[in-house]
Amino acid sequence: MYDKIKKDLTDAMKSGDKFKLDVIRMLKASIMNEETSGGAKHELSDDDILALIKREVKKRKSSIEEYQKFNKTEAVEKLKKEIDILNTYLPKELNDEELNKALDEVFNEVKPESMKDMGKVMKEMQAKYGSVIDASKVSKLVKERLSK
Repeated sequence: MYDKIKKDLTDAMKSGDKFKLDVIRMLKASIMNEETSGGAKHELSDDDILALIKREVKKRKSSIEEYQKFNKTEAVEKLKKEIDILNTYLPKELNDEELNKALDEVFNEVKPESMKDMGKVMKEMQAKYGSVIDASKVSKLVKERLSK
């Protein structure tokens, strides 16, 4: 994963795509910061890098919501373009139909009876589908199902 990011950085330099270059540089810097956090340098696994990219996307989505409240359309568009670039490194998330099927499967296994069992359902969903689900979306759907 890290090699792909470095290659894309080089390609963006060669193509002169300044915006993409800036986003990939930011991503590479985030990875390097994560590797050196906590004292000793440690190499991140692909799963660690995916989690980091998901965090970066989540930050931008949160910022988009704030900027929209104040009609900052230029900033919103910039963030959306950044998200598009970052999403190229993430596996495709499950669509609503696939997500509901996955939830059905997990509900049949875990057999939750109340909101107290939400943690069990979320833990199982993360274990089975970790990088291809949006945890906040799953949380919302689980709450809806358990409140019925």
